[in-house]
Amino acid sequence: MPREIQATSICAVGATLGEGPIWVERDAALWFVDIKAPSVYRFDPETGTLDSWDAPDQTGWVIPADDGGFLAGVRGALHRFDPATGAFEHLAAVHPETPGNRLNDAARDSAGRVWFGTMDNAESDETGHVYHWHRGALTKTDIPPVAITNGPAIAPDGRTLYAVDTLGKRIDAYPVDADGRLGTPRVFLTVGPDDGHPDGAICDSEGGVWVGFFGGWAARRYAADGSLTDIVRFPVANITKIALGGPDGRTAYATTAAKGLDEDARAAQPLAGNLFTFRVAIPGVPVDPVTL
Repeated sequence: MPREIQATSICAVGATLGEGPIWVERDAALWFVDIKAPSVYRFDPETGTLDSWDAPDQTGWVIPADDGGFLAGVRGALHRFDPATGAFEHLAAVHPETPGNRLNDAARDSAGRVWFGTMDNAESDETGHVYHWHRGALTKTDIPPVAITNGPAIAPDGRTLYAVDTLGKRIDAYPVDADGRLGTPRVFLTVGPDDGHPDGAICDSEGGVWVGFFGGWAARRYAADGSLTDIVRFPVANITKIALGGPDGRTAYATTAAKGLDEDARAAQPLAGNLFTFRVAIPGVPVDPVTL
């Protein structure tokens, strides 16, 4: 039987679409975004302080860079974000042929590549693709397009990529070679009708896959063989993504969303959009800064 855990609210954010949590070791803090606000947040668990910066457009994620700033996925382009000044500097356009798309989720692999996906902002057309970016070179992968990409999650050895098809309610596992080329996928997970939609995904240090479930009131961990090991219950419906951090890598943080809740649902879920936390048995994988 899977282990059952209860998540608790740790910071009142009230995000419309909280996303992209990532533990940044250099300042012992959790960074995340509200895509629809749009804003970038830094939460210091030691002091409980929540800092925020306005973003120029819908921002799906930030990943620390080795120059002290961040690589950020802003609407249809990659930017450098400088928290010291709040400035966003355009680096590369991603999908000028699909202006209705936006960047959605991302992960850094052990080789320094940043894998990320796009999605139809209207959440209907299958125009979302998965890319990787490395030292200024942008590559579109051969993963078939879907309406909403999520993840991708990267195994700790960098040899497996988990691509989430949110509306298709499935996760496929792709082998990755040393040059970042993807092999033939296998189905890793199909999601039942009552479990919500698979959203953001990450891997822990044992290769387990943590998935947030939008509309599912839960996050779940799956072993590398696809078996369910942990289920985390929330008092809110929309869990978007998990990050693992803290001094021992075993404190989980979860972003959530109030998006899509009507007035009655919002009243019934006053903590929707907040940042949540719980403890896990297996630590996460530290995220090294990327080179811009």
